Amino acid sequence: MAEKLKLELVSPERQLLDIEVDEVVAPGVEGDFGVLPGHTPFLTALRVGELVYKQNGVEDYVAIDRGFFEVVNDKVTVLAESAELGREIDLEEAIRRKLEAEKALEAARHEDEMKFRKVEAELRRELLRVSVAERYRK
Repeated sequence: MAEKLKLELVSPERQLLDIEVDEVVAPGVEGDFGVLPGHTPFLTALRVGELVYKQNGVEDYVAIDRGFFEVVNDKVTVLAESAELGREIDLEEAIRRKLEAEKALEAARHEDEMKFRKVEAELRRELLRVSVAERYRK
């Protein structure tokens, strides 16, 4: 049994991670799940949420906007529609965008249902960005 997992995280914009880690916890469509070395191979879809990986006892965080997660032979591959490393998120900008999304959500509440759902999803993404970025604020 391997002692580490290889973690590759890719979005359409770039490869964010290609590292060895001790553990990965991801936001699956049916709930969060964790992967350790020696895990059974599987493939699943991801929802908007926080991916956490542990490297040498230190946790790091990534904001994920849907995608796919595969485990094969101690290699974890994450293909995300979009992803941001927590340490790269500008917290003040994330808060500003979250406030804008909240205002847009309130305005959409009085309009049609489809627009409301789209704006609601945007607010969830911005709340996630703020949550992940806050973990890196000292």
